Amino acid sequence: MGTRFRCARALVPGISDPQLTLRLKQLQDRGLIERTVIPSTPVQITYALTPGAEELISALQPLAHWSERHRAS
Repeated sequence: MGTRFRCARALVPGISDPQLTLRLKQLQDRGLIERTVIPSTPVQITYALTPGAEELISALQPLAHWSERHRAS
C-alpha cells in the first residue's frame, strides 16, 4: 500500500510542493522509495518504501532511540 502525495505532504509540515517533489525524486533515485502510477481519472501516484528503505530504518532505529535517551535536557 502506498502513500499519496498529499498524505506525504501532511507528514512533513512546512514543506512546499516543489521541495517534496524533489525529495521524493531523490529518494526514488537512491532506491529508497517506489513510485507507482495508477492509470485512472485523474491519474493517481503513490509512493512506498522499498525493502532496502525498510532495512535502513530498522538499522537506524536503535541509534534514534539512543540519541533520545542521551540528548541534553
